[in-house]
Amino acid sequence: MFLLNENPLAVDTPFTANGIQYPANWLRLATEAEKSAIGITWEADPVRADDRFYWDGNIANPKALEDVLATKEDGSPLMVQKYNPVTEAMEDTDKQVVTKGLKSNFIAQVKQTAGSILAQTDWMVTRKADIGTDIPASVVAYRASIRTKADELEASISAVTTVEQLAGLDLSFPQE
Repeated sequence: MFLLNENPLAVDTPFTANGIQYPANWLRLATEAEKSAIGITWEADPVRADDRFYWDGNIANPKALEDVLATKEDGSPLMVQKYNPVTEAMEDTDKQVVTKGLKSNFIAQVKQTAGSILAQTDWMVTRKADIGTDIPASVVAYRASIRTKADELEASISAVTTVEQLAGLDLSFPQE
């Protein structure tokens, strides 16, 4: 981003520097020497951390890897509630509220993706069960590769100990 006196300058926006008004296209047309002559500098935009892994795009603020049991402000467990039609009130159950961590969320995504891929050929499995029509060997092999890859990905996700390790995993599935 362009800076003038440490203040950002928007490209394609007119600005004033040293009492002189500059047109909207000046930053695009001016040479580096012309920009430097009036005190304009360039600073690379800060890199934002991946929001899938970090709160507010801040690498210093990673999301939780593991599931967290929710608690109330006083430290007591926050329990799942359900409606009791007899008393017409919400009542605690014996199950504590859990905030899912990155590992749980990514494993769930792997399961959902594998299921979606397999669903495309489920009709062949149903047809085989219904009327005995063979499933092509290539489809059987592809379905097996999807299940194997899902198992590998789940194991890899479970094994990570840092957010950085999780962010570095290749979670892609094989293509047909």
